[in-house]
Amino acid sequence: MRRREFIAGLGGAAAWPLVARAQQPVMPVVGFVHYASADTTARSVASFREGLREVGFLEGQNVAIEYRWAEGQYDRLPDILKELIDQRVAVIVTGGGSSVALAAKNATSAKPIVFVVGVDPVRAGLAASLSRPGGNLTGVNVFAGEMTVKLIELIDQLVPKSAPLAFMVNPLNAYVEEEEARALTAARALARQLVVVPAGSESEIEPGFAEMVKRQVGGLVILNEGFFVTHLPRLAALAMRHRIPAASAQPDFAVAGGLISYGPSVAESFRVAGGYAGRIIKGAKIADLPVQQSTTFELAINLKTAKALGIEMPPSVLARADEVIE
Repeated sequence: MRRREFIAGLGGAAAWPLVARAQQPVMPVVGFVHYASADTTARSVASFREGLREVGFLEGQNVAIEYRWAEGQYDRLPDILKELIDQRVAVIVTGGGSSVALAAKNATSAKPIVFVVGVDPVRAGLAASLSRPGGNLTGVNVFAGEMTVKLIELIDQLVPKSAPLAFMVNPLNAYVEEEEARALTAARALARQLVVVPAGSESEIEPGFAEMVKRQVGGLVILNEGFFVTHLPRLAALAMRHRIPAASAQPDFAVAGGLISYGPSVAESFRVAGGYAGRIIKGAKIADLPVQQSTTFELAINLKTAKALGIEMPPSVLARADEVIE
Protein backbone atom coordinates (compact mmCIF):
# COMPACT_ATOMS: atom_id res chain seq x y z
CA MET A 1 0.00 0.00 0.00
CA ARG A 2 1.29 3.41 -0.97
CA ARG A 3 1.75 6.00 1.80
CA ARG A 4 -0.94 8.34 0.45
CA GLU A 5 -3.53 5.52 0.43
CA PHE A 6 -2.54 4.49 3.98
CA ILE A 7 -3.04 8.01 5.31
CA ALA A 8 -6.40 8.33 3.55
CA GLY A 9 -7.53 5.02 5.01
CA LEU A 10 -6.38 6.02 8.50
CA GLY A 11 -8.28 9.29 8.26
CA GLY A 12 -11.46 7.50 7.33
CA ALA A 13 -11.13 5.09 10.27
CA ALA A 14 -10.45 7.93 12.70
CA ALA A 15 -13.63 9.65 11.54
CA TRP A 16 -15.90 6.71 12.37
CA PRO A 17 -16.24 7.40 16.11
CA LEU A 18 -17.06 11.05 15.36
CA VAL A 19 -19.80 10.03 12.95
CA ALA A 20 -21.18 7.52 15.46
CA ARG A 21 -21.22 10.14 18.19
CA ALA A 22 -22.94 12.63 15.93
CA GLN A 23 -25.70 10.09 15.20
CA GLN A 24 -26.40 9.31 18.86
CA PRO A 25 -29.69 10.94 19.96
CA VAL A 26 -29.46 13.66 22.56
CA MET A 27 -31.20 12.66 25.81
CA PRO A 28 -34.18 14.96 26.47
CA VAL A 29 -34.15 16.89 29.75
CA VAL A 30 -37.14 17.64 31.97
CA GLY A 31 -36.95 20.53 34.41
CA PHE A 32 -38.76 19.74 37.69
CA VAL A 33 -39.38 22.82 39.85
CA HIS A 34 -41.03 22.66 43.26
CA TYR A 35 -41.64 25.39 45.80
CA ALA A 36 -40.81 23.10 48.73
CA SER A 37 -37.74 20.97 49.49
CA ALA A 38 -36.55 17.57 48.29
CA ASP A 39 -37.07 15.82 51.62
CA THR A 40 -40.70 16.94 51.93
CA THR A 41 -41.73 15.98 48.39
CA ALA A 42 -40.18 12.52 47.95
CA ARG A 43 -43.59 10.96 47.32
CA SER A 44 -44.40 13.50 44.61
CA VAL A 45 -41.07 12.93 42.86
CA ALA A 46 -41.47 9.14 42.93
CA SER A 47 -44.94 9.44 41.39
CA PHE A 48 -43.67 11.85 38.75
CA ARG A 49 -41.02 9.31 37.72
CA GLU A 50 -43.70 6.62 37.62
CA GLY A 51 -45.74 8.73 35.21
CA LEU A 52 -42.71 9.12 32.95
CA ARG A 53 -42.10 5.36 33.05
CA GLU A 54 -45.68 4.66 32.00
CA VAL A 55 -45.05 6.45 28.71
CA GLY A 56 -41.66 4.87 28.14
CA PHE A 57 -39.12 7.16 29.84
CA LEU A 58 -36.64 5.96 32.47
CA GLU A 59 -34.54 8.53 34.28
CA GLY A 60 -30.88 8.17 33.37
CA GLN A 61 -31.59 5.86 30.43
CA ASN A 62 -33.59 7.86 27.90
CA VAL A 63 -34.50 11.00 29.85
CA ALA A 64 -32.67 13.27 32.28
CA ILE A 65 -34.38 15.25 35.05
CA GLU A 66 -33.02 18.50 36.44
CA TYR A 67 -34.50 19.06 39.90
CA ARG A 68 -34.77 22.50 41.44
CA TRP A 69 -36.16 23.34 44.90
CA ALA A 70 -37.15 26.84 46.00
CA GLU A 71 -36.97 25.76 49.67
CA GLY A 72 -40.01 27.86 50.47
CA GLN A 73 -38.65 31.08 48.96
CA TYR A 74 -40.75 32.66 46.22
CA ASP A 75 -38.00 35.09 45.25
CA ARG A 76 -35.75 32.22 44.11
CA LEU A 77 -38.14 31.09 41.38
CA PRO A 78 -37.15 33.52 38.55
CA ASP A 79 -33.46 32.58 38.78
CA ILE A 80 -34.25 28.87 39.03
CA LEU A 81 -36.45 28.99 35.95
CA LYS A 82 -33.99 31.07 33.94
CA GLU A 83 -31.29 28.52 34.67
CA LEU A 84 -33.45 25.67 33.40
CA ILE A 85 -34.49 27.56 30.29
CA ASP A 86 -30.85 28.35 29.53
CA GLN A 87 -30.14 24.62 29.78
CA ARG A 88 -32.71 24.09 27.01
CA VAL A 89 -34.95 21.66 28.85
CA ALA A 90 -37.64 20.04 26.72
CA VAL A 91 -40.44 20.67 29.22
CA ILE A 92 -40.85 22.24 32.68
CA VAL A 93 -42.97 20.60 35.39
CA THR A 94 -44.01 22.75 38.37
CA GLY A 95 -45.31 21.82 41.82
CA GLY A 96 -46.05 23.62 45.04
CA GLY A 97 -48.88 25.88 43.93
CA SER A 98 -49.98 28.42 41.37
CA SER A 99 -47.16 30.85 42.20
CA VAL A 100 -44.62 28.40 40.76
CA ALA A 101 -46.71 27.85 37.64
CA LEU A 102 -47.19 31.60 37.15
CA ALA A 103 -43.46 32.20 37.61
CA ALA A 104 -42.81 29.62 34.90
CA LYS A 105 -45.39 31.23 32.63
CA ASN A 106 -43.72 34.61 33.12
CA ALA A 107 -40.31 33.10 32.41
CA THR A 108 -41.13 31.57 29.02
CA SER A 109 -43.84 31.49 26.40
CA ALA A 110 -41.93 28.97 24.27
CA LYS A 111 -41.21 26.04 26.60
CA PRO A 112 -44.06 23.63 27.38
CA ILE A 113 -45.07 23.78 31.06
CA VAL A 114 -46.97 21.12 33.02
CA PHE A 115 -48.33 22.35 36.35
CA VAL A 116 -49.88 20.82 39.46
CA VAL A 117 -51.98 23.52 41.16
CA GLY A 118 -54.68 23.76 43.80
CA VAL A 119 -56.58 26.71 42.32
CA ASP A 120 -58.78 27.05 39.25
CA PRO A 121 -56.18 27.35 36.46
CA VAL A 122 -58.54 29.38 34.29
CA ARG A 123 -59.15 31.98 37.01
CA ALA A 124 -55.42 32.02 37.77
CA GLY A 125 -54.61 32.85 34.14
CA LEU A 126 -52.79 29.57 33.49
CA ALA A 127 -55.21 28.16 30.92
CA ALA A 128 -57.82 29.51 28.52
CA SER A 129 -60.10 26.59 29.41
CA LEU A 130 -59.75 23.15 30.95
CA SER A 131 -60.48 21.30 27.72
CA ARG A 132 -58.38 23.55 25.46
CA PRO A 133 -55.75 25.19 27.67
CA GLY A 134 -54.05 27.04 24.80
CA GLY A 135 -50.70 28.80 25.20
CA ASN A 136 -47.82 26.71 26.53
CA LEU A 137 -49.31 25.41 29.82
CA THR A 138 -51.43 22.46 30.89
CA GLY A 139 -51.50 20.17 33.90
CA VAL A 140 -53.54 19.02 36.89
CA ASN A 141 -55.95 20.89 39.15
CA VAL A 142 -56.13 19.28 42.62
CA PHE A 143 -58.98 21.33 44.16
CA ALA A 144 -56.89 22.22 47.20
CA GLY A 145 -59.07 25.20 48.13
CA GLU A 146 -62.11 23.05 48.86
CA MET A 147 -60.03 21.03 51.31
CA THR A 148 -59.98 23.89 53.83
CA VAL A 149 -63.70 23.44 54.43
CA LYS A 150 -63.42 19.65 54.68
CA LEU A 151 -60.57 19.90 57.19
CA ILE A 152 -62.46 22.37 59.38
CA GLU A 153 -65.45 20.01 59.36
CA LEU A 154 -63.22 17.08 60.36
CA ILE A 155 -61.48 18.91 63.22
CA ASP A 156 -64.87 20.19 64.42
CA GLN A 157 -65.91 16.58 65.12
CA LEU A 158 -62.87 15.91 67.30
CA VAL A 159 -62.48 18.84 69.70
CA PRO A 160 -64.74 20.53 72.29
CA LYS A 161 -67.39 22.75 70.73
CA SER A 162 -66.57 25.62 73.09
CA ALA A 163 -62.98 26.03 71.85
CA PRO A 164 -62.11 28.22 68.85
CA LEU A 165 -60.33 26.76 65.85
CA ALA A 166 -57.17 28.21 64.32
CA PHE A 167 -56.42 28.62 60.63
CA MET A 168 -52.72 29.11 59.83
CA VAL A 169 -52.10 31.00 56.59
CA ASN A 170 -49.20 32.40 54.63
CA PRO A 171 -49.99 36.12 54.11
CA LEU A 172 -47.74 36.12 51.04
CA ASN A 173 -49.98 33.63 49.22
CA ALA A 174 -51.84 35.23 46.32
CA TYR A 175 -55.14 33.61 47.35
CA VAL A 176 -54.93 34.07 51.10
CA GLU A 177 -57.92 36.42 51.36
CA GLU A 178 -60.09 34.00 49.41
CA GLU A 179 -58.97 31.12 51.62
CA GLU A 180 -59.62 33.08 54.80
CA ALA A 181 -63.13 33.96 53.63
CA ARG A 182 -63.84 30.31 52.81
CA ALA A 183 -62.56 29.19 56.24
CA LEU A 184 -64.55 31.84 58.12
CA THR A 185 -67.74 30.83 56.31
CA ALA A 186 -67.16 27.17 57.17
CA ALA A 187 -66.48 27.97 60.83
CA ARG A 188 -69.62 30.14 61.11
CA ALA A 189 -71.70 27.31 59.65
CA LEU A 190 -70.46 25.15 62.54
CA ALA A 191 -71.00 27.91 65.12
CA ARG A 192 -67.24 28.02 65.69
CA GLN A 193 -64.99 30.98 66.35
CA LEU A 194 -62.01 31.01 63.96
CA VAL A 195 -58.62 32.53 64.79
CA VAL A 196 -56.56 33.35 61.68
CA VAL A 197 -52.84 32.94 62.40
CA PRO A 198 -50.40 34.40 59.82
CA ALA A 199 -46.97 32.83 59.27
CA GLY A 200 -45.08 33.70 56.11
CA SER A 201 -41.54 32.99 57.30
CA GLU A 202 -39.74 30.49 59.53
CA SER A 203 -39.40 33.08 62.27
CA GLU A 204 -43.19 33.51 62.44
CA ILE A 205 -44.12 29.86 62.94
CA GLU A 206 -43.37 29.50 66.65
CA PRO A 207 -44.93 32.87 67.58
CA GLY A 208 -47.98 31.68 65.67
CA PHE A 209 -48.26 28.64 67.91
CA ALA A 210 -47.72 30.83 70.97
CA GLU A 211 -50.71 32.91 69.86
CA MET A 212 -52.81 29.75 69.48
CA VAL A 213 -51.91 28.67 73.02
CA LYS A 214 -52.79 32.14 74.29
CA ARG A 215 -56.17 32.01 72.52
CA GLN A 216 -56.76 28.45 73.81
CA VAL A 217 -57.64 27.06 70.41
CA GLY A 218 -59.04 23.55 70.31
CA GLY A 219 -57.74 22.59 66.88
CA LEU A 220 -55.72 23.82 63.92
CA VAL A 221 -56.15 23.68 60.15
CA ILE A 222 -53.08 24.54 58.07
CA LEU A 223 -53.55 26.16 54.68
CA ASN A 224 -52.50 23.86 51.85
CA GLU A 225 -49.63 26.06 50.66
CA GLY A 226 -46.07 25.58 49.45
CA PHE A 227 -44.41 27.31 52.40
CA PHE A 228 -46.15 25.02 54.88
CA VAL A 229 -45.36 21.92 52.81
CA THR A 230 -41.70 22.79 53.31
CA HIS A 231 -42.18 22.78 57.08
CA LEU A 232 -44.62 19.89 57.61
CA PRO A 233 -42.46 17.95 60.14
CA ARG A 234 -41.86 21.10 62.18
CA LEU A 235 -45.54 22.03 62.16
CA ALA A 236 -46.52 18.52 63.27
CA ALA A 237 -43.94 18.59 66.08
CA LEU A 238 -45.07 22.01 67.33
CA ALA A 239 -48.72 20.98 67.25
CA MET A 240 -47.87 17.93 69.36
CA ARG A 241 -45.71 19.94 71.76
CA HIS A 242 -48.55 22.39 72.39
CA ARG A 243 -51.17 19.63 72.35
CA ILE A 244 -53.14 21.12 69.48
CA PRO A 245 -54.98 18.65 67.21
CA ALA A 246 -53.90 19.69 63.71
CA ALA A 247 -54.95 18.90 60.15
CA SER A 248 -53.47 19.49 56.71
CA ALA A 249 -54.37 18.55 53.14
CA GLN A 250 -50.86 17.13 52.64
CA PRO A 251 -50.65 13.33 53.08
CA ASP A 252 -47.17 13.53 54.59
CA PHE A 253 -48.51 15.61 57.51
CA ALA A 254 -50.10 12.62 59.26
CA VAL A 255 -46.99 10.56 58.54
CA ALA A 256 -44.90 13.29 60.20
CA GLY A 257 -47.02 13.14 63.36
CA GLY A 258 -49.94 15.44 62.58
CA LEU A 259 -53.37 14.20 63.60
CA ILE A 260 -55.14 14.22 60.23
CA SER A 261 -54.45 14.77 56.58
CA TYR A 262 -57.22 14.88 54.00
CA GLY A 263 -56.81 16.06 50.46
CA PRO A 264 -56.32 15.20 46.82
CA SER A 265 -53.89 12.40 46.07
CA VAL A 266 -50.57 14.17 45.53
CA ALA A 267 -49.12 10.93 44.18
CA GLU A 268 -51.83 10.60 41.53
CA SER A 269 -51.47 14.25 40.47
CA PHE A 270 -47.72 14.02 39.90
CA ARG A 271 -48.08 10.68 38.13
CA VAL A 272 -50.38 12.39 35.63
CA ALA A 273 -47.92 15.31 35.32
CA GLY A 274 -45.10 12.86 34.58
CA GLY A 275 -47.18 11.19 31.88
CA TYR A 276 -47.93 14.56 30.29
CA ALA A 277 -44.23 15.50 30.33
CA GLY A 278 -43.37 12.25 28.55
CA ARG A 279 -46.07 12.73 25.95
CA ILE A 280 -44.82 16.25 25.25
CA ILE A 281 -41.29 14.92 24.72
CA LYS A 282 -42.78 12.50 22.20
CA GLY A 283 -44.35 15.39 20.32
CA ALA A 284 -47.78 15.97 21.87
CA LYS A 285 -49.07 19.53 21.72
CA ILE A 286 -50.38 21.46 24.73
CA ALA A 287 -53.63 22.07 22.86
CA ASP A 288 -54.21 18.30 22.79
CA LEU A 289 -53.62 17.83 26.54
CA PRO A 290 -56.60 19.09 28.58
CA VAL A 291 -56.14 20.17 32.18
CA GLN A 292 -57.04 17.15 34.29
CA GLN A 293 -58.94 17.44 37.56
CA SER A 294 -57.99 15.27 40.50
CA THR A 295 -60.74 12.86 41.52
CA THR A 296 -58.83 10.82 44.12
CA PHE A 297 -58.94 12.05 47.74
CA GLU A 298 -57.21 10.43 50.69
CA LEU A 299 -57.84 10.57 54.45
CA ALA A 300 -54.97 9.60 56.76
CA ILE A 301 -55.31 9.45 60.55
CA ASN A 302 -52.45 9.16 63.01
CA LEU A 303 -53.92 7.14 65.87
CA LYS A 304 -50.69 7.38 67.85
CA THR A 305 -51.07 11.16 67.85
CA ALA A 306 -54.77 10.88 68.69
CA LYS A 307 -53.97 8.73 71.72
CA ALA A 308 -51.25 11.15 72.90
CA LEU A 309 -53.76 14.03 72.65
CA GLY A 310 -56.51 12.09 74.40
CA ILE A 311 -58.76 12.12 71.35
CA GLU A 312 -61.25 9.29 70.81
CA MET A 313 -61.56 8.97 67.06
CA PRO A 314 -65.24 8.56 66.06
CA PRO A 315 -65.95 5.27 64.21
CA SER A 316 -67.56 7.27 61.39
CA VAL A 317 -64.27 9.08 60.77
CA LEU A 318 -62.14 5.94 61.11
CA ALA A 319 -64.35 4.12 58.62
CA ARG A 320 -63.53 6.74 55.97
CA ALA A 321 -59.75 6.54 56.45
CA ASP A 322 -57.57 5.38 53.58
CA GLU A 323 -54.57 5.10 55.89
CA VAL A 324 -54.41 4.62 59.66
CA ILE A 325 -51.04 5.19 61.32
CA GLU A 326 -50.61 3.36 64.62
